[in-house]
Amino acid sequence: GINAEYGGPNQWCHLRMLPLVFKRTISKAVRRPRINSKKYSLKSKRCYSSAAGISFDLSAEHKELQNLTRNFARQKVLPVAAEFDRTMEFPKDLIKEAHSLGLMNLHVPEKFGGIGMGILENCIVGEEIAYACTGVGTAILANDLAQMPVILGGNDEQKKKFLGRCVDEPLSVSYAVTEPSCGSDVASLKTKAEKQGDKWVINGQKMWITNAGHANWFFVLARTDPAAKPGKAFTGFIVEASTPGLIIGKKEINMGQRCSDTRGITFDNCVVPDSQRLGEVGYGFKLAMGAFDRTRPPVAALGVGLAQRAHDEAIKYALERKTFGTEIINHQAVALMIADMAIGIEESRLLTHKAALEVDKGRRNTLLASMAKARASDVANKAATDAVQIFGGYGFNSEYPVEKLMRDAKILQIYEGTAQIQRLIITRELSALYKQ
Repeated sequence: GINAEYGGPNQWCHLRMLPLVFKRTISKAVRRPRINSKKYSLKSKRCYSSAAGISFDLSAEHKELQNLTRNFARQKVLPVAAEFDRTMEFPKDLIKEAHSLGLMNLHVPEKFGGIGMGILENCIVGEEIAYACTGVGTAILANDLAQMPVILGGNDEQKKKFLGRCVDEPLSVSYAVTEPSCGSDVASLKTKAEKQGDKWVINGQKMWITNAGHANWFFVLARTDPAAKPGKAFTGFIVEASTPGLIIGKKEINMGQRCSDTRGITFDNCVVPDSQRLGEVGYGFKLAMGAFDRTRPPVAALGVGLAQRAHDEAIKYALERKTFGTEIINHQAVALMIADMAIGIEESRLLTHKAALEVDKGRRNTLLASMAKARASDVANKAATDAVQIFGGYGFNSEYPVEKLMRDAKILQIYEGTAQIQRLIITRELSALYKQ
């Protein structure tokens, strides 16, 4: 399996899903009907890496997961991506198919009906879907961010109820933290929750909430102690979409990723039982921020997938288009842009996989997660912009694919922490390391 650090031969990676569509028959495989037993055979397995030292290879099982996702993305998502961009329709059918293939909710523990995979597997899936359409990728992977606080801070009853239903059905769920007046400045959130008996009453507004119009439930961060410092001022809640007082706003018309559903939501005396409080009162900020260490690598993977698509489209066009008597790839100005794309993609992918592997090994990956997210989102934007430049006037036209890539790429530098916030986190982490 993939191993991005030096070590001896005793290197293991845990792999738990082997798709029947692409694998040889494996005896004594444990079937999980909740993950579509017709297409999957699940088996906890350790893969031994015989090569001592550093290795960047995906395991055979990782490659099968990659191939499964790639076939889905290239055959099902890619042909309809432009139409979804035009109509801005939410990709319900694609979500259903991704769910039936076992490509959603990968990190849900086996104890609660899931596959129990790691963040690296999420990155593999995310990159392949993003190659076809990051809007569809965001709609599918947004579940990860909402579910992660439940995985980190929920009790068994909460996990069984709210994660289990996501495994059973192709549901969308949402992470509701950002507000109209504060995005990066989470400590300034104004949405409040007041305890009344064994219930909590939530009032406030959230903005830019992915999947909000189709969510079954929301992770909501609310202020429960106005006088406390940020680390103890907020509490996380699971709020059912059907709860009275939860008002869903209109779909926002965005620059890119237009099939992804983004809305504002309002809480007007929204009553939530204490049984849906996540963790201790005042622990919400840590839950909300802790989720990012596990979800930023998959967002980085979306950037890698988009950049790879931009690269492939650009090089294909550059090999066909002729000016001054030769293919434009032979012009140094074009060749240098393509080379820079390839360099950026390779380094972003490796950094993304290392950030994912670090947290999968149970180690704190805040520094690497921010590095991966910042670098991959920048590379995606530059690759898409350069692809448009290589296409020239055609690149500016909606009948060609690269203008959509350029529009879709921008949000990667904004959501789940802006490119600037990632750099502040990186500096903070480095400063702390050097003070030790």
